[in-house]
Amino acid sequence: MATKTKSKSKTTTKVKPLNEHVLVRPAEAEEKTRGGIILPDTAQEKPAQGTVVALGEGKLLDDGSRAAFQVKVGDVVIYSKYAGHELTIDGEEFKVIQESDVYAIID
Repeated sequence: MATKTKSKSKTTTKVKPLNEHVLVRPAEAEEKTRGGIILPDTAQEKPAQGTVVALGEGKLLDDGSRAAFQVKVGDVVIYSKYAGHELTIDGEEFKVIQESDVYAIID
């Protein structure tokens, strides 16, 4: 069951990913080109970047311990375009991906 609490700009959903999975809020698709042309919804490409919202416990290692994440909540990341599963929770779009599908952290 998902619940939400108010934050500065959007709602934050209380979803806990499992193991080495990361919950990401994808960035908004561009509505205009650099030249100022407005794109219809069907032509807007979903970006492969977003903000990390929640982390699992880490990958379970052979010795029973958990691997530490290289990303943290709040990081803006670039991830594989076709990675993970898209979710809509309380009207908000999210993506659950494995940490290995995260390519970079944007500063």
